[in-house]
Amino acid sequence: MRHPAHLIAFAGGVGLIPYAPGTFGTLLALPIYWLLGPRVDPAVYLASVGVLFMVGVWACEVTGRNLGHPDHGGMVWDETVAFLLVLFFTPFDMYWQAFAFLVFRVFDIAKPPPIRYYERVIKGGWGVMLDDILSAIYTIIVLKLARMVF
Repeated sequence: MRHPAHLIAFAGGVGLIPYAPGTFGTLLALPIYWLLGPRVDPAVYLASVGVLFMVGVWACEVTGRNLGHPDHGGMVWDETVAFLLVLFFTPFDMYWQAFAFLVFRVFDIAKPPPIRYYERVIKGGWGVMLDDILSAIYTIIVLKLARMVF
């Protein structure tokens, strides 16, 4: 945790939680979004998520290399950033956000095609961050479909 990249990749230490660190990394996005989402211009918010993604590529690349494990389970910045993207497209409502959380975790854990393919093919920081963004895109699609029904 002494290197800034490690601090970021482990989401300030959230990734060190011994059980379900990815779940806690995803949960970390909620208070961030609650504080910033409604108060920030949408274009600024999305640009910020893009910057956080790029910072994550760097941090996860450096951390994975230093640990000798390119996609260490404690690196949870990818879940945090991806879920920040999901929350942008989710109604500001506790039930919808809980539903989005569950759907995102299912996609992040199950890694349906082509997510698992890209996870295997693209290595380093890009691979770590990209599979969660793809899970976020799947989640956003499910949310849009659910909103059409409900």
